[in-house]
Amino acid sequence: MATRRIALGAVALAAALFGMGSAEAKEWNKVRIATEGAYAPFNYVTPEGELAGFDVDIANAICDELKIECELVQQEWDGMIPALMANKYDAIVASMSITEERKKRIDFTDKYYDTPVRLVGKKGLEIENIPEDLSGMKIGVQRETVQDRYATDFFEPAGAEVVRYGTGDEANLDLVAGRVDLRLEDAVVLSEALLKTPEGAGFEFVGPVIESSEYFGAGAGIGVRKGEEDLLALLNKGLAAILENGTYQKIQDKHFGFDVYGG
Repeated sequence: MATRRIALGAVALAAALFGMGSAEAKEWNKVRIATEGAYAPFNYVTPEGELAGFDVDIANAICDELKIECELVQQEWDGMIPALMANKYDAIVASMSITEERKKRIDFTDKYYDTPVRLVGKKGLEIENIPEDLSGMKIGVQRETVQDRYATDFFEPAGAEVVRYGTGDEANLDLVAGRVDLRLEDAVVLSEALLKTPEGAGFEFVGPVIESSEYFGAGAGIGVRKGEEDLLALLNKGLAAILENGTYQKIQDKHFGFDVYGG
């Protein structure tokens, strides 16, 4: 908790500093925000065709706090950063991990959540040593994600086959159908979108938590084009405000009931 209070203090200070120089900032009355819509519970599409989830609620809360108009744009994951750079929208709120590789192309706000990465497989599957125990196994990942990069660099050299999918849902379906042995993904997504469903009844987390700040970054942040310092500062101001005024806590409780902000 001490670490979290320090983090909250840091974003509050950033907000205060922003406020001092806001008179010179570009005025943003409307922000176009992209999310995927296929990464439940963080973002998904309801039966009525509406974008929903933790990411969407955080984006809307920040916009409400800042009193600016938000336009949500659904975008496939593979083209998320290229479309941002092509000015199709202004920001990405899609559970995008803040990694050094991505920071070469775009800028990120402070993190808005940080959850661990795990493997899921059939109940009773014994995996103690990673990656050694994965030799000969098929592991499903979503294409062009931090999990894809990690599995490519560590699991394939150890003798595993990495099977890539356009969405996490497609990978989950193949795991249930037995076409892959394991899924590598954010632990919250695996829990909510697979393990808590009837289809996931025969599966569980296997092996230890997989940690790598180099690959999995420093949590999920809001991505913006490089050079958009005014928008970056504005979004950080809104994020700091909802963290401090209890709005973030209400959104977190609505979706998870446990701490997803991380230390």
